[in-house]
This record gives sequence, structure tokens and C-alpha cells, in this order.
Amino acid sequence: MLLALSTWSDVEAYLQRSRAIILPIGSMEQHGPTGLIGTDAICPEVIATHAAQDAPDILVGPTFNVGSAQHHLGFPGTMTLRPSTMIAAITDWTHSLRRHGFEKLYWFNGHGGNVATIAAAFAEIHAERSFDGPDSALPQLSLVQRNWWELPTVMDVCRRLHPRNEGSHATPSEVAVTYAAYPAQVRDVVLEPPVAPSGSFGDAEDYRARFADGRIGSDPSQATVENGREIIETAAQALLTDFRRFAES
Repeated sequence: MLLALSTWSDVEAYLQRSRAIILPIGSMEQHGPTGLIGTDAICPEVIATHAAQDAPDILVGPTFNVGSAQHHLGFPGTMTLRPSTMIAAITDWTHSLRRHGFEKLYWFNGHGGNVATIAAAFAEIHAERSFDGPDSALPQLSLVQRNWWELPTVMDVCRRLHPRNEGSHATPSEVAVTYAAYPAQVRDVVLEPPVAPSGSFGDAEDYRARFADGRIGSDPSQATVENGREIIETAAQALLTDFRRFAES
């Protein structure tokens, strides 16, 4: 069940059986010459949507698709939020859902750069109720963040499909997921060097100077539609199990 394709009465009925929702969250940032700018938003969205098919106990909200990606601003097309802006937006999304009776929010993340800011947003949200004291009128919330690649068995599949040069940005696994979702967007580009350098970075200019084509340690030429489909299926099943455990806890 998808929130965007539901009516208010559908959601009201859903709340009679569950107070939990999945919220895909990602980023809008460069992913090298062969990776789509929306990769980190597409991956959790596609996996969550696949998991929700024929699963009436699963509700998937809209994708929070612009995250914390200032270090990618050296590449055209990247969009980002300041951490303070992102925290405020996550807080407003949470208040909106809490207003209707949602109590368990499962933020399904596709971008490593979001992790710290999401955690800070959770701390702000919990602090509101803590300052109110034991008589607070605010309902208690359960908030969790999960990275799609860290779900059980997902990286086992990724390592089997791409045993070498997965890297840490513009990886063959994440690119494969986007190709499975949008086969018409498969890019046939010769990468030079075939395997990108690895290392750390600071601001956007430093990143661009160190990683000229945007990749870090990866060889995404390995990505295929077929590999992406297998990763999506594995991740969707793992998400179903993990979300149901969270919803019932």
C-alpha cells in the first residue's frame, strides 16, 4: 500500500490495523558517469515499493529524496539540504504523521551521508517529549533508521554478484538496482580508470579534485538489470521481515 496512491479513508482504515509506516529517504547527488543522480532515493523507494506489493500490512510513504550531500556539489545536478533544514523537514514529516496516529516510523535510508543528520533529527523529536515531562500530551514514538544495504543477506548477494571493486560510491550494486528500475537508463560508458581511486574527502571542491568522475573505489560497469532485480528481491524480502518485526514490537 502506497500513501500517495491512497485516499484519506484508506489511511484511516490502515490505522485501525497498524500504526507503522515506511519512509524511504535518500539523496539527489551525482553517481559517476554511469549512475543516475537520483540513485540514493531510487534504491530505497524501489525496494520498499516492491516489498509493499500484495502486502496489506505495509504502508510506504513518499520518498524524502533530497538529503545531506554538500560534498557532491562540485558535480552538476546535485541538490542538498543543510543539516538544520533536513532536521526541520524530518521533524515536520514526523509531526504530520503523529497527528494522525502513526507511532512507529521506519526511515528506510539509501544514502550514507544522511545517517548522522537523521540521528540528530530523532534526538530533536524525542527531546520535545522529554522536556514536556511524564504528563506530556505527545504520544510516544518509535523511530528507526535502516540502510537498505545493511539488511540481512543483502550484502551477501551484492558480494556474490560483484565480488571485486564494489567501492563505496557509485557502486555496481546500487547502480544495478536503478538499472532494474529504469532499464531505458542503462549507460554504456567506458570508465577511465576502470576502478576509481579510494580515499577520504572534505568539501565539494576537495571531493571533485580527488575523485574526478565522482566514483570512489568502484567499478559500476559490472552493473546489470538482472543483478539489480536479484538485489531488489532480496532486499524487499529482508525489509518485509524487519519492518514487520518493528511494527509488532
